[in-house]
Amino acid sequence: MDSLEPVERRWEPAKRQRARAEARGSFARVGTRTEPERLFETGGLRWRFPRSSSPCEAAIVNTGGGVAGGDSYSVSLTLGEGAEVEATTPSAERIYRSDGPAAAITTRLSLGRSARLFWLPQETLMFEGARLERRLEVETSSEASFIIAETLVFGRLAMGESQIDASVRDSWRVRREGRLVFADETRLEHAGATLDRKAVGAGARAMSTIVASAPNIEVRLPDLRAALTAESSVVESGASAFDGLIVVRLLAASSDRLRGALLTSIVALGGRKPRLWP
Repeated sequence: MDSLEPVERRWEPAKRQRARAEARGSFARVGTRTEPERLFETGGLRWRFPRSSSPCEAAIVNTGGGVAGGDSYSVSLTLGEGAEVEATTPSAERIYRSDGPAAAITTRLSLGRSARLFWLPQETLMFEGARLERRLEVETSSEASFIIAETLVFGRLAMGESQIDASVRDSWRVRREGRLVFADETRLEHAGATLDRKAVGAGARAMSTIVASAPNIEVRLPDLRAALTAESSVVESGASAFDGLIVVRLLAASSDRLRGALLTSIVALGGRKPRLWP
């Protein structure tokens, strides 16, 4: 009888499934209203329209319940001439621990003549071990206006999780009529320890960046700064105007403290609190 030779087998770790999700939407002015013109959704991203109104309310829902390492999410909004859209999310986005590649989120916004966009998603919550690479690209007409606000929160603060090891790379680019008018890069490694440094965050765990553009928007700067002065006991803030833009930075110990100053800034810049926000 022939002998059986042992077969060498190599163990290979199972490949994890990575989410690939995309939502694209174009919006058009129809009479006095703005309506969705074309919509596309795949993966875990979905469009919802809570109320037919002006501006058009567009909610972006992640049915996956969060974003893990190696996931890739992409959202694109195109506003035609005169279209008005308020885009938000029904809850905070969660970025979970990664044991390898970073999660990637890309947002592209395009505004035609006289379009108005309020891009106001709720917070992005970074978990322990999370890694995120996020990119925001805006192409706008010189006659359009927008308010864009993004907030990052580091740790589940309500559960006492404040010292987390997470990393973020956040890139913003705004072009007006093809000309670059705003470029911003934020990179944080070992977020908990880094934000504890006095010259970086002085213990802050929540931060917001707001960029607003509109004809003559500079005239809103004095009222905005006055409103933020009233919030100075709980939030560190700064606001500047240049090249038809206003840029606001907010830092606070928690998202609860930050939320008031964020809404104050949005209203002072001509926006409103989204109905889906708590």
